[in-house]
Amino acid sequence: MPLIVLGLNHKTAPVDIRERLTFGPDVIVAALRTLLEQSPADEAIILSTCNRTEIYCATDTRDIETPLRNWLGSFHGIEPQLFAQHLYAHKDREAVQHLYKVACGLDSMVLGEPQILGQVKAAFKTACEVGGSGRLLGRLFQCTFAVAKQVRTDTAIGSSPVSVAFAAVSLARQIFSDLTKQTALLIGAGETVELAARHLHQHGIGRIIVANRTVERAHRLAAQFDGYAIALTELASHLPEADIVVSSTASPLPVLGKGTVERALKQRRHRPMFMVDIAVPRDIEPEVGQLRDVYLYTVDDLQGVVDEGMRSRNHAAEQAVEIIDLHCDEFMAWVRSLDAVSLIQDYRARAECIRDEAYSRAARQLAAGKPPQEVMRHLAHVLTNKLLHEPSVRLRQAGREGQSELLDAANELFQLSQGQDTGH
Repeated sequence: MPLIVLGLNHKTAPVDIRERLTFGPDVIVAALRTLLEQSPADEAIILSTCNRTEIYCATDTRDIETPLRNWLGSFHGIEPQLFAQHLYAHKDREAVQHLYKVACGLDSMVLGEPQILGQVKAAFKTACEVGGSGRLLGRLFQCTFAVAKQVRTDTAIGSSPVSVAFAAVSLARQIFSDLTKQTALLIGAGETVELAARHLHQHGIGRIIVANRTVERAHRLAAQFDGYAIALTELASHLPEADIVVSSTASPLPVLGKGTVERALKQRRHRPMFMVDIAVPRDIEPEVGQLRDVYLYTVDDLQGVVDEGMRSRNHAAEQAVEIIDLHCDEFMAWVRSLDAVSLIQDYRARAECIRDEAYSRAARQLAAGKPPQEVMRHLAHVLTNKLLHEPSVRLRQAGREGQSELLDAANELFQLSQGQDTGH
């Protein structure tokens, strides 16, 4: 049964296309059900995030790309020609390799980011609830989770900072070994500050305060991480609470001056403050870095940490690809074994049919009074002839046509080169 993944991501499609083709949690169940009903897919799983939409399918239909593309457009009310050029399709081994890379963070916007694995697990859980995951995709996704775990364990793919926000939090953890007792003051409410808040929250920060010119926006961000919001005008009164300060605003002038920080340090009885100024132009006056109990870093200071982290992750990604390729081979070997299982089942079913027919004939002969020894001899003769007739005809034909590969395969299959066991 062929495997296929059809999708688009941040590398192949602009955000306006990705937004129109995403599957939110409110429609994903209905989408899976209609996909299974309206397409040739026997099994299906939909992975949809802000950066990618992918449909994983197992099917006996070789040409499934067109039906999937048409279904995707129909479900979202978009003509396929408007997004077809942004789609990619991977089949069989390439599909397996692609999923492994996605789950390990090798195909993410931020190399090695861990959130995607949770999203892959959620997509699989939803498909299981709907009945979209069967023997093939079920085995594939379980193997995917094992591969992702091994990559995380055996490589440094997720341990090195590759963003300024991550680098800032990594430095904070070096200065304050236990973040659970610390308070972080985040100035601004943009993407970088949100990412810093996420990393701090993941590492168990004690408290988060978000300061922004628009308090409503600060409140929306703070609410995600059990923090609270303040206006920029309240900075001076809350600064003494902050052990960690991360600032990234669009202000043309500094929002924190040396005098304000000095007064905060006095109220803190000179307990150290870790400050990161990610803004350009600067949010924190450079003179603040001259204060004895302040560790001030700018975006330029952190860039070296980011560059080193990226080099480390790139090296880890090379190791991860080696692990992925090995597990791809193992999974595809399992898929090929399914063909053998089906063949064996068919062959046994045919042999059992011949057996049952011969047995019924022998039973009738015994009921008619024929001597048992004669009936048994006839039964053995019939079974031997019927089981060997078609293979014998095919082997004679192969011999006449010079099909040496088939003859060698038969020799290996029946182990004829080892000689016949006659029982003597």
